[in-house]
Amino acid sequence: MATSEKAEWLALREDDGRAYLLRRVAGEVKVKGLGRFDAEELLRGYSVGDRITVGQKSLTIVDPSLPEARRNMARRAQVIGAKDSGFLISWMGIGVGSRVLEGGHGSGGLAMHLANVMGSLGTLISVESRSEHAEVGRMNMERLSEVLPEFPDWHLVEGDIASIGDLVIEKCGSLDAAIIDIAEPWMVIPKIEPLLRAGGRLACYCPTTIQLEKCWESAQENGLIVEWAGEMIERRWVKASRGGVRPGNTPIGHTAFLLISAKVAAEEEE
Repeated sequence: MATSEKAEWLALREDDGRAYLLRRVAGEVKVKGLGRFDAEELLRGYSVGDRITVGQKSLTIVDPSLPEARRNMARRAQVIGAKDSGFLISWMGIGVGSRVLEGGHGSGGLAMHLANVMGSLGTLISVESRSEHAEVGRMNMERLSEVLPEFPDWHLVEGDIASIGDLVIEKCGSLDAAIIDIAEPWMVIPKIEPLLRAGGRLACYCPTTIQLEKCWESAQENGLIVEWAGEMIERRWVKASRGGVRPGNTPIGHTAFLLISAKVAAEEEE
């Protein structure tokens, strides 16, 4: 076997993409789907890129990244998935050094995608009103911080997003982006809009069309320009047994309606 410097976190990947995060330290651990074992003993002599057999499974040892971390995350609240997270990040221009507010942290699905692109120069403020959800989200994010090579300055606040203004000003001055995923996002738009820089964007994640309409109206009433509203549809395809490919039997279609709005300068006085 090849030898290399030991990594603190590794992922054992099945050929179909399923993966298991594993910390390379001595002592027995229980990994759901793999069983109980001493990770240090199991991995002795193995390096990243090697294939290893655990029980009845043949696995490839890889350096973990966001996909492996997401597959191993604990879930309590429904998470914003990859298709919606990726669209929001791209459309809203979120990247290295961005200052972002996340309203409705839940299990941390969206926050994990945000952290992955923001780097150590970014600031991410997550707000969650329910302590049981915040506990799960914190656990997922703390593990991700050990997996990623860079992680933003992250703050998790348990409370009401409507009262987050002072903390935002203290930590980053103003926001490049805010993504709101709570029961009534239109109610907090008036509180969030003043925290956005000119050109900053605010997005709402809305399970129903009624919520989408109310967010649209609130954004316009508070001087924001609606740049995009709609839904992202995912349609997976599979390889047919007799050749060719066709749509899968269980596609993930609609998850929620998205609204993205932008802050522009006030009208020039004549």
